Amino acid sequence: MKIVWSWLRELVELDREITAEEGARALTHAGLEVEAMTRTGDFEGVVIAEVVSVAKHPRADRLTLVQVTDGGPATLVVCGAPNVPAAGGRVLWARPGARLPGLDIGKRAIKGVDSAGMLCSETELGIGDDAAGILVLGAAERELAPGADAGNALGLRDVVLEVNAPANRPDALGHLGVARELAAIFGGRLRSPADELDAVTTRELDAAALATVDIADPDACPRYILRVIDGLRVAPSPMWMRQRLRAVGVRPINNLVDVTNYVMFELGQPLHAFDHAKVVDQRILVRPARAGERMKTLDGVDRELTTDDLHPNAAGYAVMAPLAQAAIDKALR
Repeated sequence: MKIVWSWLRELVELDREITAEEGARALTHAGLEVEAMTRTGDFEGVVIAEVVSVAKHPRADRLTLVQVTDGGPATLVVCGAPNVPAAGGRVLWARPGARLPGLDIGKRAIKGVDSAGMLCSETELGIGDDAAGILVLGAAERELAPGADAGNALGLRDVVLEVNAPANRPDALGHLGVARELAAIFGGRLRSPADELDAVTTRELDAAALATVDIADPDACPRYILRVIDGLRVAPSPMWMRQRLRAVGVRPINNLVDVTNYVMFELGQPLHAFDHAKVVDQRILVRPARAGERMKTLDGVDRELTTDDLHPNAAGYAVMAPLAQAAIDKALR
């Protein structure tokens, strides 16, 4: 189980600050063995920048001249990414003198035009595997001021603990369970995540009037609960959520998908979001997969299921009619 240290600490109130190393030793001594620790955000000199102007490179069709500002005078950066945002967009700028994983950044001429540093992709920062374009910040990050250190402002610097949860400790398969253990060890107080929906941005509907649930194998799945919410907008998740999901090994997709994975890794409770418009006969059937049955998952891979596949989670999706749309308010913020 991968545990993100900043995420864990949000769930525990302690009388004093402790380091990730101290917490890892304490958890190991208590029976939750920490097998490895990995640090993320190993870069320096990368700041949030605002795009001032965008123009074509005079000598290269695939290059763009981007004027950016970190709060001071505009600076020219030559960029080869296809997704440079228009003026007003926010990007991550490695200024001259910055250090990225395995790469020192300076000034250099590209096709005859001097470029001051570079605009960064997830891969170049070592925080993800998307190398198709630069990292463009969304609406959730608009309040961050140009010039702010990207690692600190976006929570990209963190420590990930590899916790070996014993078979008799299913409570340790989520951040809340490990946080409970940490609070007990250090005499702290557990902070439970907020569980109330924002009535202003969402409207809860009567799920029972919109869909029925049939469970074909009560021994394997004794209970299945759904909540129906409308008024949601599919959009990218906030950067902090995307980064935490990447840290635990999950690829971010959009806010509705991401929040279900986020809650699963926070509480240890699997859940999934589906589109209510695609509910077949307003009936949700929960059943084991048939031997050899196939399903295309959200990563585009066609997977062969086994008769052990039943409940929707990050490892194996349920075989069922599409469930009603569901999400949690934090994905919309």
